[in-house]
Amino acid sequence: MQPLNQQPLVQKILNQPNYQFWALNLFGWAGYGFFVALSAIFWDRHLGLQAAYTLMSVTTGLVLSLGLREFFKKIWNLNAILRGIYSLLAVIVITGIWSFVKMEVFFYLNKDMESSRSLYEYLGWYTYSFFIFLSWAALYFSLKYYRMLQAEKEKTLKAQAMAHEAQLKMLRYQLNPHFLFNTLNAISTLILEKETVTANGMVTELSKFLRYSLDNNPMQKVTLAQEVETLKLYLGIEKLRFEERLNINFRISESARNAHIPNLLLQPLIENAIKYAIAKSPNGGTIELDADVLHNQLSIQLSDDGPGIADIPVAMRDRIEGQHGGVGLANTRERLHELYGAAHSFELENIEPRGLRITIRIPYSSTERSKAA
Repeated sequence: MQPLNQQPLVQKILNQPNYQFWALNLFGWAGYGFFVALSAIFWDRHLGLQAAYTLMSVTTGLVLSLGLREFFKKIWNLNAILRGIYSLLAVIVITGIWSFVKMEVFFYLNKDMESSRSLYEYLGWYTYSFFIFLSWAALYFSLKYYRMLQAEKEKTLKAQAMAHEAQLKMLRYQLNPHFLFNTLNAISTLILEKETVTANGMVTELSKFLRYSLDNNPMQKVTLAQEVETLKLYLGIEKLRFEERLNINFRISESARNAHIPNLLLQPLIENAIKYAIAKSPNGGTIELDADVLHNQLSIQLSDDGPGIADIPVAMRDRIEGQHGGVGLANTRERLHELYGAAHSFELENIEPRGLRITIRIPYSSTERSKAA
């Protein structure tokens, strides 16, 4: 990106209010001068004298318009009624000065023309000059209000973007204390049983997982392959707790491995499955993760062989299904809504003979696709 002072003139005119003012002001007065000069042909006047008059008229009008601009700046912070009254008075005074100068110079250059220099003659000059400066003032205020409106829109969009980011960060950092408490209790038990090697391994895995969770920007996305590696850190901790009671199967297609997803999107779902499907069963259970790209969408299915939704108490089911904003499935549902809106789907279904399947579909994007584009 070029520095602001090295931008092309057209870009400066489009982006900077001061350049816009000068461009429009010069263009407007040049247009006025063109038609004044052109009137020499229709009125059969001396071309050289008309050119001199045109130059004087345009120069005087331009200088007076700059003075009018400075006056408008000084009264801008007044209330709307006072600002309107003072602006109209300023236009009346400026028009009076401009009309008098133009009339005197015109008749001085055209000495062969008869003129009574009457009030009636002056009012004729004043009338059309007034509408020129009134139009100038109207255009000035219109552009001023337009820029203010645009600035307010930008502030609103920026505030909405910041609120959106804050919402995502809040959802992203809702780590379930249940996981931390259970892990710390497991470490404490291992230490008491003098299984220091296993305890040390669990501490190391927990440290890696927490570092990843807290250090990564929740607004950025990661590949599904990176997400799976993070899940392995988390599952490595849980595996130390549940040992043979926890079985894990990953089936990720090659195209799905490079797909972009929000980081730590699946961890709350895995945690939920462990809490309700593995920990509740004396024999443990199996968690399966399948991912593939179908019809330009990334499809992710997470299944367990726990009780499913039907056998969970209604109060707990409401929390799981996200109706009351709980951490877990509700967290994931909200994050997906914030990021993808109507372009995603999130479905829960019981599977036979027992278990729960969560299906997520989001628009497919990948590093390879970005490079190809």
